[in-house]
Amino acid sequence: MVWPKKSADDCTFTTESLKRKNFVQIKKLKKSLGQHLLTRPEIAEKIASFLTFEGYSHVVEVGPGQGILTKYLLDLPADLIAIEFDRDMLETLSPMAESGKVTFIQGDFLKVNMDPFFEGEPFALAGNFPYNISSQIVFRMLQYRARIPEMVGMFQKEMAQRIISSHGSKTYGVISVLTQAYYTGESMMTLKPGAFSPPPKVDSMVIRLKRKEHPTEVEYRTLRKVVKGAFSQRRKKLSNALKGLVDKELLKSLGYADLRAEQLTIPDFLALAARVE
Repeated sequence: MVWPKKSADDCTFTTESLKRKNFVQIKKLKKSLGQHLLTRPEIAEKIASFLTFEGYSHVVEVGPGQGILTKYLLDLPADLIAIEFDRDMLETLSPMAESGKVTFIQGDFLKVNMDPFFEGEPFALAGNFPYNISSQIVFRMLQYRARIPEMVGMFQKEMAQRIISSHGSKTYGVISVLTQAYYTGESMMTLKPGAFSPPPKVDSMVIRLKRKEHPTEVEYRTLRKVVKGAFSQRRKKLSNALKGLVDKELLKSLGYADLRAEQLTIPDFLALAARVE
């Protein structure tokens, strides 16, 4: 993998709280990577405590940064793999690797093949996710949904709300439906910008997603096609938004023809996708 060169969007990082906790100081953070490091260890400890270990005993951390969350994940009864894209960050984590309780992988989470992880056993996903790829992380999780029974992650508040939003809301959309077709989501805590360095311009939220005991058997590809089509023109009635993709008579028979995408519940979308399939 070719690593990005340092650019003018790098910013200086200084945090006294991290010094007191014996974390190594990073000279530069890269805004282009969406890096906002959590600086409050007590919050990192709480995030780690949100993992339930129901149906799994392994954890994959995305973007460990300086390891403020990693430190508390290591205290849990779990095997840990941490994937970090930034080589500079990875170098500071080497002392933790010596413990033998964590394996660090230098790479892009969106491209890393997780099939061999933990010899095919299930694992949870955790992390203070880079905000510029947080939605892609969720979609990547959905690709591995058979292996991932739980996720605990930090997002921009707006993105977190979109993921767990209910129908009828303005934030209800493609990522809401596709995630909730397989997972039940809940907000765990909200954080102000001051909990990070550099501070983001928005509030952040930690959410937990737990895979449903009996997730839908509808083909994911079909569901995604229907949902994306429905929300591609969310102001239009479904009879128009899904024209050419879903037969109008089918929409009428289900009572959806005169509704808009945001009015359909998760079961509604599943019923529609099942009929299309």
